[in-house]
Amino acid sequence: MLLFVSPSSPKCVLPSKKQEPYNPKSTHLKIQCMSKSNQTTPIEKIAIGGGLISTPVIGWSLYTLKTTGCGLPPGPAGSIGAIEGVSYLVVVGIVGWSLYTKSKTGSGLPNGPFGLLGAVEGLSYLSLLAILVVFGLQFLEQGSIPGPLPTDQCFG
Repeated sequence: MLLFVSPSSPKCVLPSKKQEPYNPKSTHLKIQCMSKSNQTTPIEKIAIGGGLISTPVIGWSLYTLKTTGCGLPPGPAGSIGAIEGVSYLVVVGIVGWSLYTKSKTGSGLPNGPFGLLGAVEGLSYLSLLAILVVFGLQFLEQGSIPGPLPTDQCFG
């Protein structure tokens, strides 16, 4: 027999003791709860879109930094450089949101539709690790990392 909690609260399925034979050593009950809504919020949709665009841009940026010693070229009217900078901010934002959620709820971000938000969260952590590694190697080899604006050394 299954019990359901009131419809206004999250649905929790509680196993009945009548179904299971009595075992004095087992006092654990498995409780499974579902949240009230499985809707994706607008901020989650923005994070999914931003993360799916930002992580490849960061990969391209880090590859370019490691091979040339400079970031991506500014592009027409600075558009490529702007996308690069915004991509770094998006990844840091997703990781920050994930850490905040983890500290408040004990688990990371929800999976989102088709597991995309969970995938973006994982890719953001991997991107952050890659950023730390490539920037660290750049600093050891060159003594500095390039600034956010073009200089004489890079695209000047």
